[in-house]
Amino acid sequence: MTLIEKPSQLPIAIAETLKLAFPHLRVGNHQDFNGATDASGILIGVERNGPGIRALDGRKAHALSVSLKVTVASGAAPFDACDLASQLMDLALDNRWGLPAEQCDLPMAIVAAPSVLGSSETDYDTWTVSFSQTLYLGPPLLEDPTGKPLIACTWEVSNIDDPDQYRPLQE
Repeated sequence: MTLIEKPSQLPIAIAETLKLAFPHLRVGNHQDFNGATDASGILIGVERNGPGIRALDGRKAHALSVSLKVTVASGAAPFDACDLASQLMDLALDNRWGLPAEQCDLPMAIVAAPSVLGSSETDYDTWTVSFSQTLYLGPPLLEDPTGKPLIACTWEVSNIDDPDQYRPLQE
């Protein structure tokens, strides 16, 4: 697993995972679908990137809102897109997309809904699976993020400020 340095690594990792899970579908971002005559496939988008709560090891958190837009070919069986969206939800449920667990939380608030056309009409050939996922970028900022409890009794040491005179806390 590679160290996550920037938020753009999440949609790339998602695309790689989806291509393995759905080899018969086109998977990518807006550029991959630009000019395509057949719009069927899974379009990956990042809709928002906001600050999150820092990790215990000090890494900065980025809370990303991700959308996976599923489109089936016109003439497909009714609710095929709904079924595919359900498969995507199941795949996303406990998936870190091959990224390190200490830098990538599990997806949260996963929902799927059909797309709405210009009016109140619903397009059941296109569904969007949305979720939020938090990334913790860069290397850990603390040398020992787990912290090893050490103890020193003032009556046993000559200098309480000397870290070498501390010993591990008995468990």
